[in-house]
Amino acid sequence: MRIGTRTAAAAAVLCAAAVAGCSDNGGGGSSASKSPTPVASVTSVTASSSAESARTVSVHSGSLGKILVNGKGHALYLYEADKTKKSTCSGECARTWPPLIVTRAPRAGGGGVKQTLLGSVSRSDGSRQVTYNGHPLYTFKGDKKAGVANGQGDLSFGAKWYVLDTAGKKNTTPQQNSGGGY
Repeated sequence: MRIGTRTAAAAAVLCAAAVAGCSDNGGGGSSASKSPTPVASVTSVTASSSAESARTVSVHSGSLGKILVNGKGHALYLYEADKTKKSTCSGECARTWPPLIVTRAPRAGGGGVKQTLLGSVSRSDGSRQVTYNGHPLYTFKGDKKAGVANGQGDLSFGAKWYVLDTAGKKNTTPQQNSGGGY
């Protein structure tokens, strides 16, 4: 949890405690029943849910078939230059094609993602990049919102980029429309 989030959580707990202490509890119960704990729990659940979705790989079905997406619904890609489980995309390449980074083990979401095919590999900067069927996974800076795969078939940084199917194989289906929707 970042310092700003901790500060906000602490402020929420203090506000809840102040409100509980000043409120009329109807005379039938103790003020202990208006504990600030639920507020803290909600804050923790929200932070936990956000971290959980960041490490979740799911499936979206559309014009490209069933493809892997991250927790925000953005298409995930493999880079054909990655011949082993190690990423060869760094620097400007990684700014254009951000690797899917996690701090805990990646988690399979719905739609046919196989937990046994998920893994992670250490990058040169020490971060952990999610892999699927041995392929390091990336998003694309050109995909401004969920539901698009503008990077499909792109040839940049020396090799092609493709979305993956649930078996972890590259999907070479060309885009059907100019908007990049999948």
